[in-house]
Amino acid sequence: MTSQILAIKEQIAAQLADSKFLNPTAEWLSAFMSTQKPTTPVPALVQTALFRLLASDITTSLRAEAMTCFPPDVSNPGIKEFILPGAAVAQLLNIEDMSKSRWEQVEAIEALERGEGSKGREIIRVTATEDSDDSQSNVAKGGGPHKLLLQDARGKSVYAIELKDIKGVAIGMSIGCKFVLKNARIARGVALLEPASTAMLGGKIEELHNAWKENRKTQLLTAIQESEQAARAEA
Repeated sequence: MTSQILAIKEQIAAQLADSKFLNPTAEWLSAFMSTQKPTTPVPALVQTALFRLLASDITTSLRAEAMTCFPPDVSNPGIKEFILPGAAVAQLLNIEDMSKSRWEQVEAIEALERGEGSKGREIIRVTATEDSDDSQSNVAKGGGPHKLLLQDARGKSVYAIELKDIKGVAIGMSIGCKFVLKNARIARGVALLEPASTAMLGGKIEELHNAWKENRKTQLLTAIQESEQAARAEA
């Protein structure tokens, strides 16, 4: 039985690495298999493992390997430009719509709180259905380019900016969402995101997402207040 479980774990790890560039730690795989029946077909185990990995914190669930992590100098502004080696896996920690002022971002968050999204200039009511993915049901369509804060399995963070629209990237998307950056350009310490080099795997870290939702509007309002105070002091 032990050799059978080991063989199953190896198959799961190989398929996750080949298809999604996800390399779970031995500890994570062992914990995962302890909750599964060994008689479950391997394809079903792979899908369940993928779902759980996408909902996990990759700093604890994935192996911190050089080819799937950011290089140590990725955020160095002194380096003009280079191509990211390998396929770096990262999770979303923060997102900001660079096309909107802070007040507009507050209004967008409040619209999402009311269950509204936007389609072009038209405001639409967004309703989560039983079959819909709730993690993406409160996404504000349109806008951008967006500025993202991404974190790899080592805990290394880097800012990223959309050069071209990335499908699914928008205010209200799930914090903890996983990305794969393959041959992405890094310029002055910032990752430049384009569809050809950026794949969104999905996922959500519930605790981080809830904290971001609770704190984001407060952070924006505080920044607005500080700016207004500074402007009055200079007047």
